Amino acid sequence: MNKGVYVALLSIGLAQGLKIPIHYAKTGKFQPDLFFQTGGMPSSHSAGVSSLTTYIALQRGLPTIDFALSLIYGLIVMYDAQGIRRQTGELTLKVNDLDELIDKIHKDESVEFEEKSPDRLKEMLGHQPQEVIGGALLGVVTGTVGHLLTKKDRKLSKYKVKFRKE
Repeated sequence: MNKGVYVALLSIGLAQGLKIPIHYAKTGKFQPDLFFQTGGMPSSHSAGVSSLTTYIALQRGLPTIDFALSLIYGLIVMYDAQGIRRQTGELTLKVNDLDELIDKIHKDESVEFEEKSPDRLKEMLGHQPQEVIGGALLGVVTGTVGHLLTKKDRKLSKYKVKFRKE
């Protein structure tokens, strides 16, 4: 597999892992299941796309089509993470509150009503802008470290190629 993919996946994993101690520091609640959930600080979407974009920029250069594609798609992903997905999460909060409101209405009425309680919708879908920025910064650091670690490999492989040709 391509080293850029490894760097991006590592960045996503780091972001997901960091959500647990950050959440604990904010709330005092230890929730290891946050590793498998969307939303929260830092954004793993932003970390993944920004680490890949940084890695490509450092490996291939800014004037390449690879960098341009990664940058544009990365910006779209980050915009979506804090825009549409965040709004969906806020709407979900309101829908989940409707269940409680309906219960209150039914308690005031004497009509017998039987309804199965649906599962609550997932409320943490998107990201606040600071979560997206946090993920992007983590991604830049991860992409840079990934480049520096693989830079040595590239130099060694150039020497191997030269040695074989001689």
